[in-house]
Amino acid sequence: MKKIIFVIQLIPLLLFPQSDLYPIQDYYGGGIGYSPMYISLDSIPGSSLMTQLGLNTNNFDSPFIIHGGEGFTHIAGRWRLGGYAGIGSSSISNIMNVYFYQETNDSTGIQIPTSVLDDQSDKVVIYKGSFRPTISAKFSFTLGAVLLEYVVPIFRDLEISGGAMLGIGRVNVSIDQHTGEAQWNNLFSNMYGTVQNGSVFYEIDSSFSSVEADSIIGSLQGTTLTPIYSYGGMSDLSGTFFNFQPYIAIKWQIMDRVGLRMTLGFNQGTIGAGEWKLNGRKQIADSPKATLQGLAIRTMFYFGL
Repeated sequence: MKKIIFVIQLIPLLLFPQSDLYPIQDYYGGGIGYSPMYISLDSIPGSSLMTQLGLNTNNFDSPFIIHGGEGFTHIAGRWRLGGYAGIGSSSISNIMNVYFYQETNDSTGIQIPTSVLDDQSDKVVIYKGSFRPTISAKFSFTLGAVLLEYVVPIFRDLEISGGAMLGIGRVNVSIDQHTGEAQWNNLFSNMYGTVQNGSVFYEIDSSFSSVEADSIIGSLQGTTLTPIYSYGGMSDLSGTFFNFQPYIAIKWQIMDRVGLRMTLGFNQGTIGAGEWKLNGRKQIADSPKATLQGLAIRTMFYFGL
């Protein structure tokens, strides 16, 4: 019984040094570690248009996860400076049914037959082959930022801080549409014809007469050429923006050189109208304004003081 009483009396003495008040003088130290960010985005740019393509955008990861690294160091008094860099992505896809369609009535749109005896509908026949088209989309988020925050010590091993993350973000929306099986050599074939001496020779079907070929060539002059050989096509849309994220953080020093940090903030970034680019180079003049915002949580298991 005396041993039990002694242990109970000893517990406060053991806990007190771990919860000692933060020293009054300036505190110096820093840390670095893995810091995933979970963002509950209000919306993903172009999601409504992806739905029209036959994709279910609800299948994108929610919350969206950015895998990154974070570091911090004290600069003066209770002010702290840090940095963050991370990247995350989420993909969705669908293999679609195909129907051959012919307009056979005077009604606008596609009227699907309700039965084999329905003579008021359009002609619709299902494709029974194995080369149904596949469509997929990938959303990527890249972020690099600096952190500036003010620290409020609670105990020697526990503190609360408030600050902001400021940096440059970039998002990519990739749409890939293809059919059939991918073959390595075909992926390096020119989509528009045969390459010879640095030029592409666009073939006209040999079944046409010379006069018909001249007519076809004339109609193609000044127009966009249709790919002759194509496994599929990908469009990569990208936008760069200034990212701002105010936050509050709790830091707990678990051991002398190991700690845990949790951050709650609100991420805000805007891509202006007309600032999107196609395949990283061609400006899309009529692209709409897009906002990347939502509640953000970061967890960091760090090594340092």
